[in-house]
Amino acid sequence: MMKAVPVEDSIGSILCHDMTRIVPGEFKGPAFRKGHIIRREDIPALLEIGKEHVYVLSLDDRQLHEDDAARRIAAATAGPGITLSDVCEGRINMTAAPGMLSVNVEALRRINSIDEVVLATMHDGLHVSKPRPVAGTRVVPLVIDEGKIEQVEAICAECGPVVSVKPFRHLRVGVVTTGSEVLHGRITDKFGPVIRKKFKALGCEVMGQSLVGDDPLTTRDAIMNFVNAGAQMVVVTGGMSVDPDDQTPASIRATGAEVATYGSPTFPGVMFMLAYLGEIPIVGLPGCVMYYGASIFDLVVPRIVAGERPTRADIAELGHGGFCAGCETCRFPICPFGK
Repeated sequence: MMKAVPVEDSIGSILCHDMTRIVPGEFKGPAFRKGHIIRREDIPALLEIGKEHVYVLSLDDRQLHEDDAARRIAAATAGPGITLSDVCEGRINMTAAPGMLSVNVEALRRINSIDEVVLATMHDGLHVSKPRPVAGTRVVPLVIDEGKIEQVEAICAECGPVVSVKPFRHLRVGVVTTGSEVLHGRITDKFGPVIRKKFKALGCEVMGQSLVGDDPLTTRDAIMNFVNAGAQMVVVTGGMSVDPDDQTPASIRATGAEVATYGSPTFPGVMFMLAYLGEIPIVGLPGCVMYYGASIFDLVVPRIVAGERPTRADIAELGHGGFCAGCETCRFPICPFGK
């Protein structure tokens, strides 16, 4: 695979090793890296550092250079919402557009089980608020058997993209805030501003907020008013605990909605309800959403906005990783919560 050739005859060949350039007192470092494909404009620089011959790779028909392998892996595994970087030293990074990162974890495992193939991603379900790198791929050796890359391509042909982004939909959201203390002005509503900020970050529109007392039928009517006005999601805040005057779960049930879950294995966020009135999600939010940087809202609502319909089984999965570490400075979503 390795042979020495005159520099003038090496155009298009692949270097087997790094080549060092030394400027006494100023610089010492690689002029060309291992794996570099020699171009015509490289010849003077090679001669300048004293290389009249270079050691290059000679590939057969079933071998791929690391750069070409990375390009094929990236092309096979990247889906909608993902852009690819240029290849650099055999590696390609994948950048996600805003939305929810979707990773086919089983396909990812199968790909990384192929000897000498590497694909690393951030966690499935990551909320991407602005474009950012979320995955990278390369192969381990400088030269790899093409059959291994064909295995990657076959997995992707079977399973679809491994890394993609589900864009957030622009939903119209109605907010119903329960509690006589808020309705009668004895305390200032602090839930509304938090909810508006969170939905704005998801690209949604809060179409209005209704303040109601503790009567479940009044709350039910407020929910239905938003539904009839065209809301694509309704969020009900407050009244979610087990105290006798906490009637929000009963209000949601009174709409006729199908309850997916009441309760979530997450701290914060245990007293959470998710129901569906046909295709319209109705979400009951506990008070912790007001106070914590990250809570059950941030684990479930972005998935709904991205077009998913979380089930009871999906909520149950949150138990592994559902205990917030309570960091002094919240760095969600770049943290273990919900992962």
